[in-house]
Amino acid sequence: MRASAILLATLALFAASPLCAQTSGTPQVLIQTSMGDITLALDHDRAPETVDNFLRYVNEGHYDGTLIYRIAPGFVIQMGSYGADGTMRPVHDPIRLEAGNGLKNLRGTVAMARGNATNSATAEFFIELANLPQLDPQPGEFDRAGYAVFGQVVSGMDVVDKIAAVPRGGPGPMPGAAPITPIVIESVKLLP
Repeated sequence: MRASAILLATLALFAASPLCAQTSGTPQVLIQTSMGDITLALDHDRAPETVDNFLRYVNEGHYDGTLIYRIAPGFVIQMGSYGADGTMRPVHDPIRLEAGNGLKNLRGTVAMARGNATNSATAEFFIELANLPQLDPQPGEFDRAGYAVFGQVVSGMDVVDKIAAVPRGGPGPMPGAAPITPIVIESVKLLP
């Protein structure tokens, strides 16, 4: 019963969020994977530099033929620059962190991955499998700058959940977190 109440509260938050309300006026991106399609609505108003950076990679075809290389059940699925052969593709310079933009790390949101340095995000991103307030900026705490949410899954969360449930333990940049059977991002494109 408690899980149901949390799910209902989460859905209510999404429905009331500015991101959800702006979906029709925001860019949408289709991620076609070997396990199905995922559509994202991007919030350019709240994360302009992050969205522009992401769309730059989309327009360059950077994500086409890459792998979903990290699955952390109850946490995230992550993807970005690792090709099917396991090598990392070249990336552009890192961007400024836009984590303090009012968007929260909730189930179904998409955020930029980064290294230990605050302004280190390039092309790696993740889709969140649960509400993750620990990834939001934490004022007053050392090195808790958070992770920049820049969009929301608007279609295909069932595909995300299916991906999150596959057996893990395959090779990759995060051993043990990679799917045993590779999951390929066939293409990522901006929808008209």
